[in-house]
Amino acid sequence: MTTEKLITSAQTDKVADLGREAVKTAVGKVNSTSTNVQTGIISNGREFKNRVEEAVKAIILEMTTPNQYANEVVSSSYTYPSEYKMKPIMEQVQTIANMFGLDPTQALEFIKTLPALPDGAEGWFAIPKVSAVAKKHFPAITDPAEQYCEALKLVHSKVAENRSFTNYREGQITTAQIRQHPRTLSFLEQLESEQQGDILILAVQYGMRHRGKSVRRARETFSGNEFGLGAFAIGCMALVHPERYVRWEELDTDCPGDEFAPGAGGVFSGAPIWGFGGDELRFGTGGVSGARACFGSVSAFVVPQN
Repeated sequence: MTTEKLITSAQTDKVADLGREAVKTAVGKVNSTSTNVQTGIISNGREFKNRVEEAVKAIILEMTTPNQYANEVVSSSYTYPSEYKMKPIMEQVQTIANMFGLDPTQALEFIKTLPALPDGAEGWFAIPKVSAVAKKHFPAITDPAEQYCEALKLVHSKVAENRSFTNYREGQITTAQIRQHPRTLSFLEQLESEQQGDILILAVQYGMRHRGKSVRRARETFSGNEFGLGAFAIGCMALVHPERYVRWEELDTDCPGDEFAPGAGGVFSGAPIWGFGGDELRFGTGGVSGARACFGSVSAFVVPQN
């Protein structure tokens, strides 16, 4: 019988280094004054340390506990509607560029040498960069979290211009209630550094891979190069592929790349959804623990480097 070894001192040091780097990065991203930092954090150092310690403990437990939420899966036979056909990637790029007033030049160049799709992906999808959308449509907003919320609201307005649509979270697309999942942010930052221009090209699966799983079970079972897509990306996919959402008896989509706080109190226990019902496309949210046969989490993949 083999026994797992406890964490080594070298691993502890590495995790501590990652934590210090994360805190330093987080502080740099917060637009706070020196006075507020002094009175709010440094003067309350013990409380700050305790809260960081509890948060880090929870993250470590979450990321090191294998096979979590294994019971949050139901059998599903739901699939994509027969009308849905993935559009050629060049057409997607041009459509996204026209819809958002973006420059397609570098994305069109990038797709000339696309690699083989990674395992699990169904095809290539074009998604505008949030930063490019922000620069074009609301340049005065510089905070990335606020840019994301405004970009999602812009997608909602464009969907409403093109089809019957209900947003069940009207007025709740704020930084207090919706944010991108850390894993998704990390992967998107990597991809944006590798792909120049206004539009990203992503290897995506549109929900089938994780149908019948809760959102948090889907996240738990992502492969090493896989990450969840959020409401903005999936909304853009819906704009380019309206045939993806046309009837009740279809596989609708969870957005595991985002987190939603129902009460705006800092507890992000939900995730957005895009689905069809009552002859209209609908946007809402659901809990991350619910497994539904008619929903599947949408994800993207980073192509492994040889």
